[in-house]
Amino acid sequence: MKFHVFNPEHDIALASDLANFTAPHAGRQLRHDLGFLPALWADEGDVVLVDDVELAKRSFQRVAHTANKYLGKGLLRSECQFAALERHARGLQAQGVEPWGWDRALKARLVRAGIDEVLLSSDEQISAIRMLSHRHSSALLLLALRCEGIIGESFECTTVEEVDDLQRRYGRLVLKAPWSSSGRGLRFIHEPVADNPYIVGWLHHLLKAQGSVMAEPYYEKAKDFGMEFEATAEGEVRYLGLSLFHTENGAYKGNILAKESLKNEMLSRYISNDLLESVQQKICALTPSIFKHQYVGPFGVDMMVCTSSNDDGQTTGERHFLLHPCVEINLRRTMGHVALSLTPQDDEIKGVMRIDYDDNAYKLLIKRL
Repeated sequence: MKFHVFNPEHDIALASDLANFTAPHAGRQLRHDLGFLPALWADEGDVVLVDDVELAKRSFQRVAHTANKYLGKGLLRSECQFAALERHARGLQAQGVEPWGWDRALKARLVRAGIDEVLLSSDEQISAIRMLSHRHSSALLLLALRCEGIIGESFECTTVEEVDDLQRRYGRLVLKAPWSSSGRGLRFIHEPVADNPYIVGWLHHLLKAQGSVMAEPYYEKAKDFGMEFEATAEGEVRYLGLSLFHTENGAYKGNILAKESLKNEMLSRYISNDLLESVQQKICALTPSIFKHQYVGPFGVDMMVCTSSNDDGQTTGERHFLLHPCVEINLRRTMGHVALSLTPQDDEIKGVMRIDYDDNAYKLLIKRL
């Protein structure tokens, strides 16, 4: 039996690196309203630790009913149990804990709930995960993946002057905090840094708080997607599947639910399947050397299809496309993993999964396309 925990505030908690961290209201409400999510992939007999047991049960039953109706009968069934983390974790016995992501705040919360520390990641392991989650890891992987048909550069800057030099070189830049989440910690500039006092202030604050900033050339995005993986205790990386998702202003909106063959077909309108397969194989081969046995569990690599104004991309009609193979690495479970747990049973079925905020609550909705 394993414990499962949905802690969507993980990225912000990781940035703070505090045990006594209080998540923003939206993060706390996401955790409360969608705490049932691990039931979608938990094994029989596992326990999902939630804020509200009755709400979790009702929410899972609603999602299971919708998934079985639109995506195939028998896709989801209740095999695990729910327990209130703060009140009922004490006394329950388990062989391990699988959270959305490991950070100091979650560990402290689990310890307060009475869960044996032997089951939890050590402080050293959490520190290692935090350092690997720094966007410098994404820059390393991106550099190793560069080849024909691929675009993308990323630079770690420790001074405002370095950022200014890159802006003069590339014109338009995307600035990224080393640790941030869901579109937060991003700034776009297209003018000398000194001409924008707001950016200067933001950079000074970020450099003091996190030590550096990642600067990347701006690319015209045609489509978001990602690849989902799992790092094993043996040091290997397994590919799990594609994630075709949609964002608005950097915030997650939804995922396509379909068999891998259909998702590959949808992406082949932009990027060849041969290139996608090559990138997938390279990530499986390269990431173990980046992780160095310091991370075990699910992770995702966000990517995007970019439009190109020259002839170095792949052509569809009169448009040219290039693959950006590593926008960022998420060393945690992702909504792409959630979507994979809702893969339709029929090759012809295609659906969409999204998170909506309605009646003062977050809800997971599933529709058939």
